[in-house]
Amino acid sequence: MYRGRFAPSPTGDLHVGSAACALVSWLVARSSGGAFVLRVEDIDTPRVRAETEARQLDDLRWMGLDWDEGPDVGGPFAPYRQSERAVRYDRALAELQRRGLTYLCDCSRADIARVASAPHAGDEGPRYPGTCRELGHEDRAWKRAPAVRLKTPDRETVVHDRWQGMLRENVGSKVGDFVLRRGDGVYAYQLAVVVDDLAMGVTEVVRGADLLGSAARQALLFELFGATPPNYAHHAMIVSSDGTRIAKRASGVSLGDRRRAGDSPGAVVATVARALELVNRGSSSAIAPRELLPSFDPSRLVGVKEARVGG
Repeated sequence: MYRGRFAPSPTGDLHVGSAACALVSWLVARSSGGAFVLRVEDIDTPRVRAETEARQLDDLRWMGLDWDEGPDVGGPFAPYRQSERAVRYDRALAELQRRGLTYLCDCSRADIARVASAPHAGDEGPRYPGTCRELGHEDRAWKRAPAVRLKTPDRETVVHDRWQGMLRENVGSKVGDFVLRRGDGVYAYQLAVVVDDLAMGVTEVVRGADLLGSAARQALLFELFGATPPNYAHHAMIVSSDGTRIAKRASGVSLGDRRRAGDSPGAVVATVARALELVNRGSSSAIAPRELLPSFDPSRLVGVKEARVGG
C-alpha cells in the first residue's frame, strides 16, 4: 500500500511553499488510495520555536488537509515527533559504528574551508576532505565536541525521481563523509529522516526540488541499512514572483499572515495549484483540496524545478 508523508519542521510558520509540499504530498497519497502521515521534524531542538507545531497543524487543517497518522491522532508507528524518537537514532548510529562505518570528527567549518583542494558541495559548503577518517573513534584531545561522520563508500548511488528523472551521484566524491550527529548531540536531518521513513514504511518521499540534493545521501543510508530506498518525487519549489526563495521568517508570507489578511483556504490552495500548473491559470480563485483529486495529473509536475507565485 502507498504510504506518503508530510514532515514540517516547527522552526517557523508554514508559508505558501510549505503549503505546496503539503498539498502535493496529500494529493499523491489520496489519489493512490494510500495512507498520509504527518510527522513533526523537531530534532533540531535549539531552533524549534514554542507553539509553532500547533499553528502548523492548525494551518494545514484550515487548508482542508487531513492525515491518517500523526502526533495529534496517533498511529501504529508512534511517536510522530522526532524529538521523541532519539532512542531509534541511537540504535541506528550504533549499528553503523559496529560495522566500522562511522568516525569522530572535531573539525570546524573553518578548518574544512581552509583545505584548498576541497571542492564546494552545493549550498552546504566545501566537501569534507576526510581529515579525521583514519582516526576512527579513538579518544584524543578534542578541539571541540566531536561530530559523528559516515564513511561514505566510493561508489555511485542512483536515485529514480518521479518528476526530476534519474540522479546519479557518488556521494563520497561530491559531499564527502557527511555528519550523522553533530557535536552538540543533535542528530542530523539525513540520518533522522531515513530512520523514520524506514520505520514508518514510507513508500514515496514527496517534497520540493530544493531538497533534491539530499536524495542520494538518504538513498545511500537506506542501502547501508540493508533496505530498499523509497521512491522519490521532488516537485517544483515555490518561489516569489521575482524568483527569490520564500523564507519562513519573511514578513507577510506565512499562512497565518494570509489568514489574517482575509484570504480563504480555497484561495491559498488555488494559488499553489496555479503556480504548479495543476490547474489552468484562469481556473477558480478558490479551490478545496478534494476538488483537485478527480483531475489530479502527477505528470504535470515532470521536469519543473521552480514555480513562481504570481509569475
